[in-house]
Amino acid sequence: MYIHLGNNTVIKTKEIVGIFDLDNTTVSARTRKFLNKAEKNKNVIVTSNELPKSFVVTSKKRGENKIYLSQLSTLTLCKRKMIYKNI
Repeated sequence: MYIHLGNNTVIKTKEIVGIFDLDNTTVSARTRKFLNKAEKNKNVIVTSNELPKSFVVTSKKRGENKIYLSQLSTLTLCKRKMIYKNI
């Protein structure tokens, strides 16, 4: 199954490690460090020019990790994940 993150960005649900709220998680220095490192390694994909509300961490079998910044809320993304999972 797939989940739509916004602006023609679609990922496989089985690759999702976690869906996180940017406002709540970036309070932690560890999260900020994690996101900065991912950005330096060019592993961050911005799905929209709008202000991001969440980020999705993915992992593929080859150990490739990507972080998608989405303008959609974590609640919206989680609902989409549950809808597609039940189809």
